[in-house]
Amino acid sequence: MIKKITFLLLTAAFFIVPWVWTPARDWAPGIAVLAGIVFAVAWGNPFAKYTSKLTSTLLGWAIVGMGCGMDLVSVLRAGASGFIYTLIGITAGIGLGAFLGWKLKLPKNATYLVSVGTAICGGSAIAAAAPALRAKAHEVAMASATVFALNAVALFLFPVIGHKLGFNQEQFGFFAALAIHDTSSVVGAALQYGESALEVGTVVKLARALWIVPVTLFLTWFIADKSGEEGEKRKVRVKVPWFIPGFLIAAAIVTWIPALNGAGGFLKNISKYLMIMTLFLIGANLSREKLKELGVRPVLLGVILWVILSVLWCTAIHLEWVNCSI
Repeated sequence: MIKKITFLLLTAAFFIVPWVWTPARDWAPGIAVLAGIVFAVAWGNPFAKYTSKLTSTLLGWAIVGMGCGMDLVSVLRAGASGFIYTLIGITAGIGLGAFLGWKLKLPKNATYLVSVGTAICGGSAIAAAAPALRAKAHEVAMASATVFALNAVALFLFPVIGHKLGFNQEQFGFFAALAIHDTSSVVGAALQYGESALEVGTVVKLARALWIVPVTLFLTWFIADKSGEEGEKRKVRVKVPWFIPGFLIAAAIVTWIPALNGAGGFLKNISKYLMIMTLFLIGANLSREKLKELGVRPVLLGVILWVILSVLWCTAIHLEWVNCSI
């Protein structure tokens, strides 16, 4: 009972404290995910079966809420400007991941799950790719844990790198959106950097997440094991994360009905604190069992791939090869 009460109090605190105490807003996202990890590994998540399902819903509503405070024209412009960069990053990520997986002698499914999770959007991409590849549960768990661990590192490390290199808000938004896996970690890192970084990072990351659809179809048709399928029609089910159209609809409503700007701005602010609370719950989903599932070679693949792509994007943005103006 003490564990449950403490967990609920911490969850509420990560929503309320940043809202009422301005100085806490800069460090709250990083502290939230770290606190969740420490709590779950050291003491155990007492609501694990609920938080694993709840986090994706809360994340979605937080992103839709952010759309309530954004201009649709600016959103579409940012998404269009990031299109070519996301295409380059995803192609390079999956191609390089396949090569590294072959060199490390990793199983095909493990290679592509880690590669897709790194190249597109972490856990969502892994969940979408798993049925296409007919991946086993332990392969999905391993890839998810690998990507999750790297997301946690990025949440702390990327804002420091951005400040050291003198990135402006737009540059950091692109950097976070192109080099961090999960949407939640992109938003968490950008939230620490500033308002414009948050807006740019969120929009470009959502445009990147849309690549789940063509990449899953590619895996289904060209990569997945076809054994046992002769004579049967392969069913392909690809789902676009619901919060992407939700985000666009929210931005459209506020843009086309100016009278709602005040309410939209309020919902956008609330969504920031909802995201911080969600980051704590996401961190709490990492258990001791998941840590044990991490094999050395899949983690090595994830780290090498992530470091190479991050350095390349960081260099390209620093040298202004990436046009970050919206």
